[in-house]
Order: sequence, then C-alpha cells, then structure tokens
Amino acid sequence: MRSGLRFCTSTSCRSRGSEGLLQHCAAVARQGEAGLSVKGVGCLGPCSEGPLMVIDTEAGSRLMALEHSALESLPTELETTLSRGALIAWQPSGSREILPEEPFLALQRRLVLAQCGRIDPESLEEAEAAGAYLQLRRVLQENDPLAIIERVRRSGLRGRGGAGYPTGLKWAAVAAMPGDSKVVVCNADEGDPGAFMDRTVMEGDPHTLLEGMVIAAFAVGAERGWIYVRGEYPLAIERLRRGIEQARQSGWLGGSVGASGFRFDLELRVGAGAYVCGEETALIHSIEGRRGVPRPRPPFPAEQGVHGFPTLINNVETFANIPALLRLGLEAYGQGTKVFSLTGHVQRSGVVEVPMGTSLRTIVETMAGGPKNGHQIKAVQTGGPSGGCVPASHLDTPVDYESLRELGTIMGSGGMVVMDDTTDMVDLAAFFMAFCREESCGKCIPCRCGTVQLEMLLRKLLAGHGTSSDLSQLESLCHTVKEASLCGLGQNAPNPVLSSLRHYRGDFLALLQRDRRP
Repeated sequence: MRSGLRFCTSTSCRSRGSEGLLQHCAAVARQGEAGLSVKGVGCLGPCSEGPLMVIDTEAGSRLMALEHSALESLPTELETTLSRGALIAWQPSGSREILPEEPFLALQRRLVLAQCGRIDPESLEEAEAAGAYLQLRRVLQENDPLAIIERVRRSGLRGRGGAGYPTGLKWAAVAAMPGDSKVVVCNADEGDPGAFMDRTVMEGDPHTLLEGMVIAAFAVGAERGWIYVRGEYPLAIERLRRGIEQARQSGWLGGSVGASGFRFDLELRVGAGAYVCGEETALIHSIEGRRGVPRPRPPFPAEQGVHGFPTLINNVETFANIPALLRLGLEAYGQGTKVFSLTGHVQRSGVVEVPMGTSLRTIVETMAGGPKNGHQIKAVQTGGPSGGCVPASHLDTPVDYESLRELGTIMGSGGMVVMDDTTDMVDLAAFFMAFCREESCGKCIPCRCGTVQLEMLLRKLLAGHGTSSDLSQLESLCHTVKEASLCGLGQNAPNPVLSSLRHYRGDFLALLQRDRRP
C-alpha cells in the first residue's frame, strides 16, 4: 500500500476546514517524501467527528477525527513526521483514532458507499481502477436488456426514494412501452430536513450513479437522460458535471457507449429548491421548463413522462445499487442495504449503510451510541415530513418498508432523526407541518388550505389555548388532507401529526385548556 493521507472533502468536513487542510498538507508532501499521496475523498461516515483524515501506511489505515483547535499545527506536524520517517506511528495532536471495530463502522455493509472515502471523486482513473463501469462493459457485451431487468426484478430491489416500488417492475413497464424515444431520469431532489444520503453519493462517488443510470437506460431502451439535482447542493453539482464530462470523453456516455453502438447521453438539470419537485410529475414539469406542480395520474411517467416520452424515474441510491447488485449476484446481494443520514440527539451522527432489516435499536443505540448526558430516547423520526415518529418502545422494529408502515411511518429516502426525552412532540409536529405548508405548490385545495389550518391548530395547542374539540378537529382534518390531496406531499403531510397522536397523545392532552390548573 502506498503511504498517503485521505481527507474527507464532502460538505460537512469541508465546512470545518478540511479543504484548506488538504491543500496545506499536499504542499508539505510535495516538498517532502516523494512517495506520499495526499488527496481529497468523499464522506467517511461519522460526520459529527469531522474533519476526518485517514492515514494509509503499509501497516494499514487509521481513521482520525481531528480536533478543530489543532488544525493549524497539522501541516507543521506532518512536515516533522515525514522528516523522521514516522508516519506509521503518527498520532496528530488533538486527534482521536476511530477504530474499525467500533459499532458505527463495524456494523455497516457498504455497497452503495463502497468507494466513498476511498477514491478521489473527481478522478475517473481512480474510479475505474476501483471497478467503475466494469458492470456496464459486461452488460454491453452480453447485449441482453431483458436479462438485466429480470435480474433486477429477482433481486427484490425497491425504490430507495420513499415509495418503495419494485424497481424491476418499473423498468419492465418502461421497456414494454412502444417507440424508440425513451427517457431515464435520476431524482436527486433530496429535500427532507436532516436527509443527505443522496448528496453523499453524488459528492463522493458520482461515477457509480452514472454507471447505474447508463445500465438502466440500456435495459429499457432509452437514449436520453437527466439528473435533476437541487440547487442547494453546489459541491454535488460541480462533481456531477465533472463526472459527466469525464464519462463523455471516455466513451461511457455519448454516441456509442463503450464502443457498442448504444447511444445514451445525460444532462444535469438544477432545480430551484422546491420540495414538491421530488414528486415525479412535478419533477417532469420542472425538467421541461414549466412550473413544478404535480398532475393527476394516470398517465404514469412510464407511459407519458418527459416531453411525452415513456420515462423511467429512480432516485440516486436506487441507481447506485445497480453496479453492486450485478457485481455480487443475487445470492451475495441478498436483501441489499439502505443508506441513512443519522442526526439528532445521538452521540455520533453521520451516514451509515446497513443491511436491510437492521433494527432501529441497532442503528440509534449501538451504532450511534444513543442519546447524550443520560437522557433517554423518546422517538425516532423516519421519512422526514412525509414520515412519522417511532416510539422508544418499538426500537426493535426492523428497518423495512412493511414494518415501518405498520407503525404509521415510512422509510422514505433515508433521513433518520433521533429525539430524546426533552422533545415536545407537538412542537415537532408543528415544525414538520410548517415545512409542508411552506413547500405546498398550492395546486390543490386540501393541501394548500389544509396544511395552513393544521399548523394553526397545532400552534393554538402549543400556546395553551386549545380545547378537546380542537384536538378532534386536528385529527379529522389530518385524514381529510391525507385522502383528498393530489400528490404525495399533501397525502403524507399529516403523517408526523397522526403518528404523534397515536404514540404520544399525552403530549397533546397536556396542552388542553381543560387539563390546565388555575
């Protein structure tokens, strides 16, 4: 193994100075030991510990959490360490080694994130050396699109963007549509509060996403595609643009992909930050240059999508699963994995990728270390504004689509917010309702007006002016908004309120006027 340093340059660590640290240490390396490699990489996982650095030597790799107060002295320490030839034993001042056997790292199974933190995300050469585009090359050589769809179907892979629709069935539906003009779209409009899984993939390993998209395009017979990414992700946009251009220049995109004669090219479309554009039909309108509002279905995008053509839409993580699935085969792939962004009242937060079916307790107590300062876990919010709260008594619930739905929540795209016993669940419900009210496109009355009324009722309760009739109206209106709204935003907006009422009704009852003493 070549000696070197790897610095996380994803958004979290970059905000704590990792980019400047990388440049200073690279300058030291150029002047010192010729064989030392210093490079930036994608997310290493435990974001709360950042900035993060990996020291690679012939003895192995060590992950270091760097103390912010010691960053200025690090380049000087490195220079001294190199002059002594002591990199193998170097412990930077103010740093703490995060051992590979610690649960946060040891219990992960990295398939989608396999190369995040290992390769330079701006280097196609490093990506290819790590296996990028090998599965695409094999797919093109086999030249059997239906066989690819069948493998995806048999794998049981379901959309990782929230709805959990079987990926193979969606691919088959688009492939079966008549005509030669079909479209593939990646929904990278990740907007849930506390969610940054897709951002991690795009910033850390864009070529895995691109390879998955090209394989999907070959399978369904598409010649054109878009990646729709929210404008609040400037680093992801920069690295995607670079990756697309590199893939084009190397023949992985364009007029003859992999010299096979198959044509497919991609365009990056930057959204303006409208949460509703995460809904498929609103996203299609935005790509077409129109106002991003949903439309009734049918027709579904598989029948009539971008510019009227049959359109396959999957999210970042779904596409990024494809190379790993094909590389491992169905048996080794098993049930696959799920990437979560883990935040809130826990001792260690960040990005984790765990086997599907891992329990919530394993993730939030064992891997994240549970709450701080002797507090107890009160709830785990999954699925963002469209999801709900899982009470501490149900932490042994496995993370899968059906189990979470039974508790009144959803897996969603993978945001996971942990709340301790200091959390007011009514206040939390009001926060998510305010988010949905602000992000409603206003097209349908149940969502446009219903979210406003729901937030007003919640604020009334929080102000201590609510009555039992307000609580009844709150619950009734939740069901009306859920059943009558046009798209998933309105249909799922009441979920945090309903799940809180189901599991934490006492928090609501304590706010009622009739329960308050003079």
